[in-house]
Amino acid sequence: MTAVDTRIDRRWEQLHTWGPYGLLGIGLVLAAASADPHASRSTWYTAWALVGAAVVLQLWWHAARPRRPGGCRTPSPAGTAYYGVRWALAFALTWLNPFFAFYAAAGYMDADDTLPRRWQRAGLFASAVTVAGAQAGGLPFGSAVQWVLFAGLLVANSGLQMVVAHLTEQEAERTRERTETIAELERTNAALQQALDENAALHAQLLVQAREAGVADERRRLAAEIHDTIAQGLTGIIAQLQVVAGAPDLAVARTHLERASALARHSLGEARRSVHNLAPVALADDGLPGALRKTVAEWRERVGVRADFTVTGTAEPLHDEVSATLLRIAQEALSNTARHAGAARVGVTLSFMGDEVVLDIRDDGRGFDPLAAPARTRSGGFGLPGMRARAERIAGSVALESEPGHGTAVSARVPLVRHDR
Repeated sequence: MTAVDTRIDRRWEQLHTWGPYGLLGIGLVLAAASADPHASRSTWYTAWALVGAAVVLQLWWHAARPRRPGGCRTPSPAGTAYYGVRWALAFALTWLNPFFAFYAAAGYMDADDTLPRRWQRAGLFASAVTVAGAQAGGLPFGSAVQWVLFAGLLVANSGLQMVVAHLTEQEAERTRERTETIAELERTNAALQQALDENAALHAQLLVQAREAGVADERRRLAAEIHDTIAQGLTGIIAQLQVVAGAPDLAVARTHLERASALARHSLGEARRSVHNLAPVALADDGLPGALRKTVAEWRERVGVRADFTVTGTAEPLHDEVSATLLRIAQEALSNTARHAGAARVGVTLSFMGDEVVLDIRDDGRGFDPLAAPARTRSGGFGLPGMRARAERIAGSVALESEPGHGTAVSARVPLVRHDR
């Protein structure tokens, strides 16, 4: 409730409290000024007794009336009794002097606050009877004209009061609806604020989770890059140094030392590019087909196993992330072939197939049971899980087919995303 509403309610309460006193006082003053000085003592005693009874009634009601939150009176049996007794006193006083009809008019002010809803119109009609009687010349009537005038005034007074009462009821109903609407809005606002607070907390939680996921993803990326660059380079360097250790002459040893040195420099460059999340060195100057062709040729020369590279379909410039992913998968597959397959021939095929790019690496080596692959990957390295993780990062997939004694085939399938122009 606003301050304005509170102030209005307080004024209505003051009017209901002191209004009857004021109307009784006005009636008393006017009645005393217009009274017949030759009236009998009994008439005066009766008038003063009724006025005293009215004052006592008002004092009792001021102390006994029930209240509801906000200071307004509410209908009750005590209120009904108060209204009836006050009407009887006002009617008796008006019978003695018409000016006491001012006190009877108090019934117009508080019928809705003292009488039950079903009795309010009856109470207003009763008050209108007293007021109309005074307006018609005072009670009792001495002629037929007064009765006719009384009837017309009663209709006018009661009709006007009924209209006012109807409008008051409508306004009260609108006020109740408005209060309920405001309460509903307050509940909705509270629920909305609670939802906003929960969303803010959830947003903060999601930010923390996203940050943690980003850190974990970066760690996995660096681990995979180190595995694909430094680990494979060191493996190649070790292989070259082992050849040097058993070389029959200095020329052969020097050749393998130069290869080891080149591998070291290449691995160092790849490590630096991995830290900065740059594309592999092989993709710096060539597209994916050229980079794969060089990778296969270098692997063939280093390992001494026949390896062929083929491109099918119409080659298109690929997004850097797609090219880097397929190149790393090819390097990992070739590294696994060199370490485990014992193959005599390897084939690498890059196929452009409409909206997909497929990379196949096949060998005729000893093969293995794919169900045992997880046990092998637990022993060290990333292997097939690492290749799959790379492909899944760009909405792709990796499939493996192998059988002991019948070679191995790795197939990576990723969406064809063209290079940004």
